[in-house]
Amino acid sequence: MSTKTKAEIMYATMNPWRLFFVVAMPGMVSMFAMSVYSIIEGIFIGQILGEGAFAAVNIAMPLVMINFSLADLIGVGASAPISIALGKENHKTANNIFSCSVIMIFCVSIIMGSIMFFAAVPLSRLMGADDVLLETSVRYLRTAALCSPLAALFFAMDNYLRISGFVKTSMIINIGCNLLTLGLLSIFLLGLKMDVVGSALATSISMCTSSFVAMIPFVKKKTVLKFTKPKFSTAMVKQIAACGLPVFLSNVSGRVTSILMNISLMSVGAKALGEGGGQTAVAVYAVLMYASDLCWPMLYGIADSLAPALGYNWGAKNYSRVKSIAKRAYIGTAIVGFVSTSLLFFLPGTIASWFVKAEDIKLLEISTHAIRLFCFAYLFRWIAVTTQSYFTAIEKPLQATIMSVAVAFVFPVVLLGAFWSFGLDGIWFNFVGVNALAAALSVFLLVRLMKEIKKKELFYETIR
Repeated sequence: MSTKTKAEIMYATMNPWRLFFVVAMPGMVSMFAMSVYSIIEGIFIGQILGEGAFAAVNIAMPLVMINFSLADLIGVGASAPISIALGKENHKTANNIFSCSVIMIFCVSIIMGSIMFFAAVPLSRLMGADDVLLETSVRYLRTAALCSPLAALFFAMDNYLRISGFVKTSMIINIGCNLLTLGLLSIFLLGLKMDVVGSALATSISMCTSSFVAMIPFVKKKTVLKFTKPKFSTAMVKQIAACGLPVFLSNVSGRVTSILMNISLMSVGAKALGEGGGQTAVAVYAVLMYASDLCWPMLYGIADSLAPALGYNWGAKNYSRVKSIAKRAYIGTAIVGFVSTSLLFFLPGTIASWFVKAEDIKLLEISTHAIRLFCFAYLFRWIAVTTQSYFTAIEKPLQATIMSVAVAFVFPVVLLGAFWSFGLDGIWFNFVGVNALAAALSVFLLVRLMKEIKKKELFYETIR
């Protein structure tokens, strides 16, 4: 039997509430810090470059995120089997999955980056870019594509640091990434007077630098996970794909939904607001997405940070501890959800003004109203985020996939049609309806999971 590392002992024996504060709280800060670059970028673009650039970047962003989604598919897909293998004290398997996944992410990102660069024009058209927004969207997309192979590794390495117990290191790297982004945005947009290319360069350079720094503990062999000679197998690739598919489908479905939203907003906005109304509506949607970046990363940070502990104890067949850790995750995300709703409801004008110039009175008024409708989504969103992460952590890809596709695509599209007659308000309220339905689906799947866990507990009590 192999000697357990400090991280493994922490996952197996630390008091659940202490584990929550040691792992989940830094993870929450880390994920929030990771999203701050997006918020900072939105503030710079909105305040310096204006409504047109804001709308153009929002059109290109789904493609950038789809590229990162493929890295997430592999990174998150590898994290669950790695954690479970560690729980079974099978370090050889864990290290092999880790090594193979890093190679896979780099190769896939090269392919996706090439597609994004050379097909930027038709892809931007597909996203809903008109002749006014096309050139700006293409330049942003191509700049991001050039840096994608190394930048995409950042998300996966962050997962692997947390699996290895380097939670504080992950947090420091994420905070450093955002400070670097802020500095580069100031230089490129304020100092050098660059346009959206400067924005894309700032975030890309920051993520590439952070990827490199995040690899250092693994290269120096200071972590529980170590680079080994990779041995690829069909079974391993299928396992990674199955576990990563829910997150990938969630991200891709969400981006497809964003495309549909942008197309709908161009039509509904023009009808509701007159000439130029489509661009204004897309800009408001961008404000909502940036406002959401204030809140959802903290939900995801809690749930995702506790995933290695859940997977480790699931692999060790310590089901009572799995339930105890999951309970803390739900309590933590519930608190964040209610605080987020309050923050967005009582300060919509302040938040909107971060991204909208003071002279754009019409855009500011519509954005403030939209945030006040949108904010109620966070009364329910915490349930779905935590549940999907829970199922992914314990290798329940079917349930996690059902959650991800329903939340990111099925529910939004169905409600988009149901609320169409309400115009722009129907689109803003769409997010609330989606998350309410997602909460109901989560409860249904969790009840089934609790029954399964109870049967497992009874079985292992019988054979002991």
